[in-house]
Amino acid sequence: MLSSSSFSSSFSGAGAGAVLVVTAAALWGTTGAVLVLAPYGVSAFSAGAARIVLGGLLLVLVAGRALAGLLAGPRTVWGLAVLGAAGVAVSQTTYFVAVSRTGVAVATIVTIGSAPAFAGLLALLSGTRLGRRWQAATCLAVAGSALLVGGGAADPAGIALALVSGCAYAVQSAAAERLVRDGLDPLAAAAAVFGLAALALLPALAAGDVAWLATGRGAAVTGYLGAVTTAVAYLLYFRGLRTTDTTTATTLTLVEPVIAAGLGLALLGEHLSGAGGAGLVLVASGLVLLLRT
Repeated sequence: MLSSSSFSSSFSGAGAGAVLVVTAAALWGTTGAVLVLAPYGVSAFSAGAARIVLGGLLLVLVAGRALAGLLAGPRTVWGLAVLGAAGVAVSQTTYFVAVSRTGVAVATIVTIGSAPAFAGLLALLSGTRLGRRWQAATCLAVAGSALLVGGGAADPAGIALALVSGCAYAVQSAAAERLVRDGLDPLAAAAAVFGLAALALLPALAAGDVAWLATGRGAAVTGYLGAVTTAVAYLLYFRGLRTTDTTTATTLTLVEPVIAAGLGLALLGEHLSGAGGAGLVLVASGLVLLLRT
């Protein structure tokens, strides 16, 4: 599932890909602040499903012929696309249910914070060596994420769902890496994965209240989440996976809760505890270590 190259080598050849991954994660980090603008009473699950459905549709439309050529591809390609789509669908649904039980901050940090560990486990199972720099950077970033949670009591079932989401996200990323490393165009790969995920989530979206999508605010929020935080962000992420291994990429995406926390402080009037501030420093230190060439 993952590349067998050693992670103990220099990251100099993957610098551009790492920047793309970090940019994608920064865009994902704006999701929470934008969700605040959604019409009152809209469930996080409904907004998340609408995001994937719209983002998947946009990617399919933009991919056009590139995706059409995939239809004649080998079964292994479609198998990976289905695996990636399943990862997207499971990650999204379990994440948004976790949000309803633990809150946005805890669910986001547990999901994103656990993903590097699951990606590392997948790498080990595939026989990939994990370099000391990745291990040190991931330990710093995950410890920082734990501090960002704040140490408060959280619903155990919600935490478990967030962990499932993190695992599904790691599987999704591993499938995406394999697709683009095997030569598939990143746009076609993203369109296939998210197009299939959109088909899977469309019934769940339609089964709920969708009247909010027709409001001006609802359309604007969904448009941003679907076009920017899904279509654009995941296209950047898939392109970054050409030269950035999944284990590295999932650690780099820990920039997402940092951006989310920063926006919460700057725009939403939220406050950060001393432990939370230390957590931000640890996450940033881990990312700097990982990006250093």
